[in-house]
Amino acid sequence: MLKELRIKNLAIIDDLHVRFDKGLNVITGETGAGKSILVDSLGLVLGSRAQSDLVRSGAKEAVIQAYFDTDTTHQFPDIGADIAGELIIRRSISASGKSRAYVNDTMVSLQSLAEIGRTLVDIHGQHEHQSLLSVERHRDFLDLFGKLQDDKALLGACYAEVEALKREAADLRQKVRERAQRIDMLRFQVQEIEAASLKPGEKEELTERKTILSNLSRLNELAETAYATIYGSEGACVEKLSAVLSKVKEMASIDHTVSDILSILESARPFIEDAAVSLRSYRDRYDLDPATLTVVEDRIELIRRLEKKYGDTVERIIQYGHEAGSELEGLELDDERLDTVEAGLKAKEGILLDAAVALSQKRKTIAKSMEGLVEKELKELAFANATFIIDIKQEAVSASGFDKVEFLFSANPGEPPRPLAKVASGGELSRVMLALKSILAGFDRVPVMVFDEVDAGIGGETAESVGTKLRTIAESHQVLCTTHLPQIASKGDFHLKTEKGQKQERTFVEIRELSGNERLQEIARMLSGKITEVSLRHAKELLEENR
Repeated sequence: MLKELRIKNLAIIDDLHVRFDKGLNVITGETGAGKSILVDSLGLVLGSRAQSDLVRSGAKEAVIQAYFDTDTTHQFPDIGADIAGELIIRRSISASGKSRAYVNDTMVSLQSLAEIGRTLVDIHGQHEHQSLLSVERHRDFLDLFGKLQDDKALLGACYAEVEALKREAADLRQKVRERAQRIDMLRFQVQEIEAASLKPGEKEELTERKTILSNLSRLNELAETAYATIYGSEGACVEKLSAVLSKVKEMASIDHTVSDILSILESARPFIEDAAVSLRSYRDRYDLDPATLTVVEDRIELIRRLEKKYGDTVERIIQYGHEAGSELEGLELDDERLDTVEAGLKAKEGILLDAAVALSQKRKTIAKSMEGLVEKELKELAFANATFIIDIKQEAVSASGFDKVEFLFSANPGEPPRPLAKVASGGELSRVMLALKSILAGFDRVPVMVFDEVDAGIGGETAESVGTKLRTIAESHQVLCTTHLPQIASKGDFHLKTEKGQKQERTFVEIRELSGNERLQEIARMLSGKITEVSLRHAKELLEENR
């Protein structure tokens, strides 16, 4: 329940403190006395858009503060503030256009403020405050009337399961794709390494062989010269060694101590002869064909390419190949879980579709009943020829089903029903909402309802009917209603009057609580425009009838 509203420096309001009560709160006053400013102020403190020109001339900022006493069962959106029990909402609007909002002294965004506001107050009057103009709300109204919340909750749970299975299936498909890609890559890598047939130490051997093959002509030339020096020319090493041996033998025959020298020289001869044989075979070891060098260079280049991919040595390449092979053996394209999830998804989608179809059928059936009741209510609210249609179209399935619900309205005969936003004025919208709320009053969880301009263009019996409906709604909601009609004002449980005055050449608005004789006089004024004995008598009769 809205308990108090404090408004400071807003438009022509200087400093205003308004108290409200439970039931039907009626707000009366002369035209232009500030009744709508009061409603607009409530809209501002609940998150509606604000303009800097709303700030009272000469003031730095406007401040609106609302006090609510909330039920412990009231469901609020999570905004990070403690909002259980008493709720104090404050909004300031600076002359420069900056706006700040607080909920129980915790700063919140305007979006969060508006979310809270929608759960507390439903304002009906100007288009920007009309929940009735939000097509998304029309389905909620229909479901509320048909008591379909449980059906919708079950469908929503099923939809959530379907979405979860879709996400899991998509994740599994991605993993299967990634696994397949990994298998393809590993298979290629293993095949590439196996095809190379690498051996440990091979690169070093090839590098050495390349050096030899690159210098083969020079090596052969040196080997030939060395062999010739040992054997193949006059004055060769072997001949000279033979001459030396002959001399040393003669020395040894004279001096036995030379025998050791002789032994060394004799043992050297077979080594020299072996070296000569090795030099001769060395010349024939390598092929002088240039293609041999090309083969070695190509092999070295292959190893270098593999090193860039798999490791900086042949040994590490071989190790990587073994590891990749082991991983490849362990990777299996296991689609069993994906098959299970996809089968479950298909089954659950079938259940979701059946639930959506069933809910849609209920909505269509209930819509016909609701149309008739709303039209009946509208006829009692001065819409004798009104047509109210609940248009239901199918769209993509969601947590609420696949029905797009929109209310269509025509106030005059011969006019086709069209969306409310295109055909209804503020006052007409208020009465359409009043008709809806009359049949939904027992189900609507928004505790406070505000009706502005609900009496536009009506009087007499229609005004009496509007007042009765407002009073009925006020049995389950707190209702605030601005009115010019005594038939409605007399039905109020709590009466406020707005008055405009001047002080120090500044216009201001004040609001007074009326009771007893003051209320009697206000009803009399509303009846005839001035207070007379006749109007007072009629006012007294009205008030007594509505006690």
